[in-house]
Amino acid sequence: MSAIPPALAGYLSAPSLRPLWRAVRARLERSGHALRGAVAVELDDDGADRLSGLLGRPLGPGTARIGLLALDTSLRSSSAGCGLVAVVAELTGAPLRDLPAEREAARAGREKLWADLGRLLAVHGLADQDWVPPWTQWLRSSGLLTRVPAAAAAPTLTAAVQVLAAVLARSRPPSSIAELAAEITGNAHGLDDGTPAAALALRGLALALDVPPAESAADRRLLWQRVDVSTDEISGTVITWGLRPPGGDRWSAMMRERADLGLITHLTVHELQRAPALTVPGEIVHACENPQVLQRLAAAGAGRPVICTSGNPAAAGMQLLARTVVRYHGDYDWPGIAIARRIFGRGAQPWRFGRADYLEAVDRLPADSRLALTGPAEPTPWDEELGRTMAATDVAVHEEAIIDLLRADLGRA
Repeated sequence: MSAIPPALAGYLSAPSLRPLWRAVRARLERSGHALRGAVAVELDDDGADRLSGLLGRPLGPGTARIGLLALDTSLRSSSAGCGLVAVVAELTGAPLRDLPAEREAARAGREKLWADLGRLLAVHGLADQDWVPPWTQWLRSSGLLTRVPAAAAAPTLTAAVQVLAAVLARSRPPSSIAELAAEITGNAHGLDDGTPAAALALRGLALALDVPPAESAADRRLLWQRVDVSTDEISGTVITWGLRPPGGDRWSAMMRERADLGLITHLTVHELQRAPALTVPGEIVHACENPQVLQRLAAAGAGRPVICTSGNPAAAGMQLLARTVVRYHGDYDWPGIAIARRIFGRGAQPWRFGRADYLEAVDRLPADSRLALTGPAEPTPWDEELGRTMAATDVAVHEEAIIDLLRADLGRA
């Protein structure tokens, strides 16, 4: 109900006085409701007459400066019985904001947010990571977090830090983005493309992995895949040859039949998540980096199961690596070494991928057609001499150059 008597409300809400109340509202909101200073307003004859009656002094049409304290005093002594702030709120249709208080609350909220960030990073063991300072600086400078509604800012930051801690630890099995989101945010869509938590986490991932920021949907999908998180279950695949699951179910039987027919099979995350055992206990699956290598091994009738990661393995490849005993071979170049290190970090073992193997492969190349290594050198923790020897030799060897050796290792079906 209106606090102003109807007759006075009608008198004050006349169109001729609306510019006055708008100007007073803006001034009061900027000053934190302080009743000081004056506003300048253009009055027509009707507005001047009405305001003269309220203030008890004559005003003419034209520009007038109206003191806020005088307005407040006149309203309190009128039948309104309340001050300027309450009257303006009623006449303009909404409570007045207190902009200085809002700015102070926002500042205090930001300071608490940055303090919470430090605590969260420490709790999750990330505080001493090299990528954290540039990520923190980006959080402050980008403004993304401060544009999130105040009530959602802290949960968003917490979710981003928890995501980074989970996926960078590499101690969890591959998962889908929906599973990760449900686990951390309680909502399967909490890390969907475009959500603030996903944007914060992806920027942290790019810095942690020392790769460019993800600018497109494809970039974001690939960045998630680098930490074994699939953004969908059906697009990415891992290529397999000769995989014969031992189960008595229809899927295992189908896979064995495809192997018997000499067919290459692409497996998705969706399929792998629902598949029973992929190999008999202790069976070794060999893996290569390049699809052309798998194609040639299949054409030669390789006698053992082979998979191909197609470069840096996507989520489907990491799913399969997590469920089988794998020996891996890749290209002897720095990008190939980086891929191998990631795969060996998931438990795979080298297949013809040591220092002696590299030197043998180099010797097989014609001296006049050797390619130099490009890009920054990569460490080879599974055989430290391999990296040093590659840097000294400065020759890249791709898998295709030793296809006959790989084929001999696998025998014939």
